[in-house]
Amino acid sequence: MNHARQAAPVALFAGGISHLPDGEPTGIYKVRVSTAIALGVEGFTGDAQADRRVHGGPEKAVHHYAAEHYGELAKRFPFAAAALVAGALGENLSTRGLTEENVHPGDVFALGETRLQVSQPRSPCWKINARFGGDKAEELNIARHIGLSGHTGWYYRVLKTGLVQPGDDLVLIERQSGSMSLAELGRLWREHRPLPSRLEAAMAMPGLNDAWREKIRRRLAWLSDAAGDATDAPVSYHERQP
Repeated sequence: MNHARQAAPVALFAGGISHLPDGEPTGIYKVRVSTAIALGVEGFTGDAQADRRVHGGPEKAVHHYAAEHYGELAKRFPFAAAALVAGALGENLSTRGLTEENVHPGDVFALGETRLQVSQPRSPCWKINARFGGDKAEELNIARHIGLSGHTGWYYRVLKTGLVQPGDDLVLIERQSGSMSLAELGRLWREHRPLPSRLEAAMAMPGLNDAWREKIRRRLAWLSDAAGDATDAPVSYHERQP
């Protein structure tokens, strides 16, 4: 289903592997791209991810974060405010005007010569805390706050490769009928006991990543089997893995 034109100029970011203050390798440090850059099925030329268990690959080829969220983060976490600027969360695309409220899984965007499809929400990583000096304590846990707020950003798969220029418009060209916004999906996921019919509708969305479909399927199975006061607590961000 075609959708009304919705466009936003992009700032582009990419970067290789570097190290967090504790020495852990990471791809979170990105630099602004100032010239044309090639986008392939696994992301931009020169861009890399350190932990491929949870980052990167064709279903997470491009990470997009809404620039307008940084103001709220800076107010919430003043100890890191100066560093919370576009590109700081490891995103490849930064825009204003596109957020989780008006972007849907399965949406197809034109960007320069390329075509991108929204595949899934991002699950924030503990490396965000490690970069900015955050901690597991609630008042310092930036990653957890991002997960619970729903201002997580999202990933694209690449349908058509090609060159992208800084300032190119990211233009919505297709939206599937029956889809819900990323914000709706996030709120549904964070509900304690969501209606199974709503989870089934989410699982059926065209374009949603298969790993997310499996997460929803497991949630449905849990809800079917759960009894009493058992607590279902979906993970809001990636904890540090051994």
